Amino acid sequence: MIEYCIRPATVGDIDGARAVMLDAVYRDFETGYVPRWHADIIDPERFYLTPPRHTLLVAVDQRDGTVVATGALDGRGPGHPPNPRRLADRYPSGETAQLRRVYVRPEHRRRGLARRLVAELVAFAKVDAGYRSVYLHTDPASPGAEALWRSLGRLVCDERIEEAGGGQGILHFEIPLV
Repeated sequence: MIEYCIRPATVGDIDGARAVMLDAVYRDFETGYVPRWHADIIDPERFYLTPPRHTLLVAVDQRDGTVVATGALDGRGPGHPPNPRRLADRYPSGETAQLRRVYVRPEHRRRGLARRLVAELVAFAKVDAGYRSVYLHTDPASPGAEALWRSLGRLVCDERIEEAGGGQGILHFEIPLV
């Protein structure tokens, strides 16, 4: 059985974390790197390590010290556009802890890493008295994503049904801050 250590990322983890994230956007989302969507992947230190209300967690394979999963949180709510205005209004920046970049390498999936990362991220958000909600959005085409988020939170918008023309096809969730 593989042992994993989940912990806040350090500067020394950045390259490994970036590799996990880039692999996900190329493999799982098939979008590749898109600067307006993925600037945080290129510079995770500026987005997640430096701001005090943000964090980047990594799951490290204890056998060889490699980063095999990531999960991040920041205080930026969903922007409009591209997200529906009602979500931007409901989850304002500064009051919303947004989960981002919860990615697990395929060979390490189905071992509870995403759940463990989310639990740690929600615990981080709870310590910050300024956050009143935890929000995330996901692409339902990402392997296992929809089932994971439905088991952990409440669907607040399914663009495929609720937005004209299916919107971007994105699912939006709120995770309990309890």
